[in-house]
Amino acid sequence: MILPRLLSLLLPLVLAALPALAEPVLPQFLDKVPAGDLVSGADSYGPMQDDPPVAPVLKGGEVVGWAFVTSDFVSTTGYSGKPIHTLVAVDLDAHVTGVKLVKHSEPIVLIGIPQAKMDAMAAGYIGLDLVAEAQSGGTAHDVDIISGATVTVMVIDDSIVRAGLKVARALGLGGLAPDAAPTGPQFELNPDAPAAPDWMTLEGDGSLRRLSLDVGQVNAAFAALGDDRATERALTEAPETTFIEMQTALVSHPAIARAILGEGEAANLMGSLKPGEHAIAIMGRGIYSFKGSGYVRGGIFDRIVLIQDDVSVRFRDKMHKRLVAVAAEGAPEFTETDLFRIPPDVGFDPTKPFRIQLLVQREVGPIEKLFTTFDLGYQLPQQYLRAVAPEPVPEAVAEVTTQDETAAHQALWMRIWSDKRVEITLTAALLAVLTLVFFFQGLATRNARAFFWFRMGFLTVVLVFLGWYANAQLSVVNLMALFGALVSGFSWQAFLLDPLTFILWFSVAAALLFWGRGAYCGWLCPFGALQELTNRIARALHIPQWTLPWGLHERLWPLKYMIFLGLFGVSLMSIEQAEHLAEVEPFKTAIVLKFVRAWPFVAYALALLAAGLFVERFYCRYLCPLGAALAIPARMRMFDWLKRYRECGNPCQTCAHECPVQSIHPTGEINPNECINCLHCQVLYQSTTKCPVVIKKLKRRETAAASPARDLSGHPNHKQPQPAE
Repeated sequence: MILPRLLSLLLPLVLAALPALAEPVLPQFLDKVPAGDLVSGADSYGPMQDDPPVAPVLKGGEVVGWAFVTSDFVSTTGYSGKPIHTLVAVDLDAHVTGVKLVKHSEPIVLIGIPQAKMDAMAAGYIGLDLVAEAQSGGTAHDVDIISGATVTVMVIDDSIVRAGLKVARALGLGGLAPDAAPTGPQFELNPDAPAAPDWMTLEGDGSLRRLSLDVGQVNAAFAALGDDRATERALTEAPETTFIEMQTALVSHPAIARAILGEGEAANLMGSLKPGEHAIAIMGRGIYSFKGSGYVRGGIFDRIVLIQDDVSVRFRDKMHKRLVAVAAEGAPEFTETDLFRIPPDVGFDPTKPFRIQLLVQREVGPIEKLFTTFDLGYQLPQQYLRAVAPEPVPEAVAEVTTQDETAAHQALWMRIWSDKRVEITLTAALLAVLTLVFFFQGLATRNARAFFWFRMGFLTVVLVFLGWYANAQLSVVNLMALFGALVSGFSWQAFLLDPLTFILWFSVAAALLFWGRGAYCGWLCPFGALQELTNRIARALHIPQWTLPWGLHERLWPLKYMIFLGLFGVSLMSIEQAEHLAEVEPFKTAIVLKFVRAWPFVAYALALLAAGLFVERFYCRYLCPLGAALAIPARMRMFDWLKRYRECGNPCQTCAHECPVQSIHPTGEINPNECINCLHCQVLYQSTTKCPVVIKKLKRRETAAASPARDLSGHPNHKQPQPAE
């Protein structure tokens, strides 16, 4: 309750600068793609409409179709977490007449897939009949999957079909019209309806639906593709061998959940489902897996997709849970039993039919595959439904539909932040702990061994939680995007989309005034944490550590500033080109994609880590443009927290020799541009075994304590000899 209230107070202040709504992206691409390149024979575009955001395609002054960008209508987020913008044209009969992939950030496509393949894939959609797609639910065409980019291509395919249908219906193309408001009886789930406890009855009454394929059927399906390579590589098992038996059920109905999942698992599911959220159970057995292993690498289950009319749901790892077993009596033995959640905001209606589309692949070359699909249809039986009378629109709903855009954005950001409340809480806790350490650094660094293990534990949490789990790795690209936004018209939208990144940047801005860049670089950067942890492992394995001569080390410092200034200069001309060059940062490879990337990127990241085994934080010292960017404003810091003795540097060089990044000059002063605030010098500042000043003070105290006591007159109080007896 505290978080939503806090956001309700803070976000109106932040959103005051927010524009009414994210502008359509269509205009920026109409200037880049001539009409003739999109539609053969066209010569220009007409004025763009506002609702929907489409532009007429003209030929000799006559409208021959309509152009739009898919990301203006549907979500097109791919592997990169950024939209895949596809420019599409449809004619008056609702046929696709042109497709251009105009902008994306998909790493595998940028590096590993030739542009000619992507162009050929896009051209394959010319002629697509959207009327047939509307009648079939989006399955009247074959998907031209490109090996290595399965998810990217499927996202593009999904966006072309769904966005095309939205445009065709909005404009009445091909006789399509907007979905009319339902006039017949409406239904909803009846939570009190019972379900049979045994598997056979559940199958018989339709509570469970099955797709069963044998090897012979699959071989025949691939043979029908007309590619001899698929026939030559047919499965060699007996034709009657079970290829896959896949069954599904809508387990967001309480009775079906109890019958299939069992009382305990069903209770957990019902208690965790959000309003409007649903779930299905999918069970499978046979020689083919409906899950595969792609979701382990990319987080997306690329072999199955839920389709209902224009709605398609691709399941991600966070929407998935493995089930231990099936509770229904007489259930077969399955090799895979899994639960998948359907998000509340996709428009899924549990009372309407839907299907699970299964993608089956066959290798036909060293790196090439062919694909075909099969459908498992599902309709919740009438016994689980009840009729409801349409209700008048509540006043609160009417307010939402008529609210201004600032209020709409506020509701959107609050929902995003509320969904991330666990991650936000953990991040806030990390920042609070780090702030306490900095404020009470003398106390924190008093025990050298305890502080060492605290730092190693903190960096491990940063790497695993902030980095590999939450992908909250800041980048110089964020700074270039911020500068571009300030120049072209500032908007908070991009920054509020990711709460953790927003919080980290806010904390970095505050930390620059107090402690400089080291608060982030030394403690909160996941890649920096990875470097330091691997170096500690190297030290434990007695890998030699190299200390560069001070003259060479000092001359390598400017490299990262040169890299940053180069990227900044390129970003002034082309932010897209600057993003490509920003691959000098290994963050995307090592942290965001967890090394699942084309081999040159992985080799580069591993080379930097390997260098860091011998020279601690090699990348941070000499190459990091983000560290350079943060060091420039860090010169304005208000306080100097690190304590020093007059003897530091002359004659004592202990701190300079042990500084992990050599940020202490031989003369004793600390270079704030290079310091990562690891506080190791503060550990040495209190060390009774390494710091000469502390050791000298202790010796003085010991000498004073051991000297003979003096009487009140100031003379030594020697003990008088006792008289002999």
